[in-house]
Amino acid sequence: MAKQGKRLEKAYQGIGPDDAPSKIEEAVKQIKSRASAKFDETVEIAMNLNIDPRKQDQNLRGTVMLPHGTGKSVRVGVFARGDRAKEAEAAGADVVGAEDLVEKVQAGQIDFDRAIATPDMMALVGRLGKILGPRGLMPNPRLGTVTQNVTEAVQAAKGGQVEFRAEKAGIVHAGVGKASFTDDALIDNVRAFVGAITRNKPSGVKGTYIKRVALSSTMGPAVKVEVAGLSEEPRS
Repeated sequence: MAKQGKRLEKAYQGIGPDDAPSKIEEAVKQIKSRASAKFDETVEIAMNLNIDPRKQDQNLRGTVMLPHGTGKSVRVGVFARGDRAKEAEAAGADVVGAEDLVEKVQAGQIDFDRAIATPDMMALVGRLGKILGPRGLMPNPRLGTVTQNVTEAVQAAKGGQVEFRAEKAGIVHAGVGKASFTDDALIDNVRAFVGAITRNKPSGVKGTYIKRVALSSTMGPAVKVEVAGLSEEPRS
């Protein structure tokens, strides 16, 4: 424990709550240099927005494709029958089924990180709302996870698509890569994420939309990031 304490103490050295925000390039360097755990730490973004998600015109939810992926292996479950089920399997879905998959979920067997359903399955999948909803796994047409095009949905989930949703306090957070990513890859992913949040600005927002942005790694401190410059388009 003492050894871990020294590691954390070193990681937090030179970073304080009153520090001024850093440019994205410097923030990424700080995060990467302080990610010293024995595993490949996830780099996370937290955005404090000037919204109240409890109000219908200030709700924020959507998806974004990160240009360099998340670095995480995503298990995809698809609720489908017949040809759509075969299509899902061919696209690389990890779990595919209809009534049988519903029964497994009801029994507590949730072997996937993202759920997709064809529209005709939603009458069945709707029964799983109390199970999948709290876990953020409920298929949703707005997120493209209720669709006939299961191939595209599975490939997007496997290829770096990230869901985002504002919490009650107006905070949005997500993983945007791994500490092992290059600086440029992390910067591109951060800008892509911020760009999606900006494009999906709720109609009811008044005043400054993005209040604060911070990056952190799984076991490291948060580093505040300058909002200016984050809206630039990521490099291809």
